[in-house]
Amino acid sequence: METSRIAAFPVFSGLPAAELDELTAAMSEVEVEPGVEVVTLDDYGTAIYFIEQGEADVLTDVGGETQALGPGDTFGEIALLLTGQRTATVVARTPLMLLSLSGQDFERIQARVPELERSLRRLGLERAGR
Repeated sequence: METSRIAAFPVFSGLPAAELDELTAAMSEVEVEPGVEVVTLDDYGTAIYFIEQGEADVLTDVGGETQALGPGDTFGEIALLLTGQRTATVVARTPLMLLSLSGQDFERIQARVPELERSLRRLGLERAGR
């Protein structure tokens, strides 16, 4: 995988090159068909996802509201870093190309990517406070 694919995501914009390299080596690609639930509300969170291509809907249990996600967006960080459980269901609206970082891989590289953890934790805290 090319580091430039990772660097294109806003959440990674300020990461040092060494952290981008660590992250690139730990990421995997996931293709998802339309209509498939990528994550489900209250499930245990085992990965963070980054949308490279396609669109998805975020469904929360708060009044049935939905939020659209698209290229450059991230989801799954709240469960992985803060709560352990998914706070929403994310359903593919179109075919998705995702980059995924498993919790296991994140733990393995965590000490070498302090800026990544800070950036993801900040994003998760902002969303959890909505």
